[in-house]
Amino acid sequence: MKLPIISGKDTIKAFEKIGYKVVRQKGSHIRLRDDSNPCHKPITIPNYKVLKAGLLRKLIKDANLSIEEFLLLVKDL
Repeated sequence: MKLPIISGKDTIKAFEKIGYKVVRQKGSHIRLRDDSNPCHKPITIPNYKVLKAGLLRKLIKDANLSIEEFLLLVKDL
């Protein structure tokens, strides 16, 4: 499954749909955490116009999602 070309802001919106909340920001890096679900690791998303595929794949893995599940979250944005 091919990953989408997506910005940091849209990625944050997608992860907020599954329970992540913005905890803090330092420069262009935004830290998110989901305290309600222990399967979701804390993640840091850079506020870039385009996230690289490797980083996006790592973020999806840390959120305990499949690529298909992530694509469904992004489709509604």
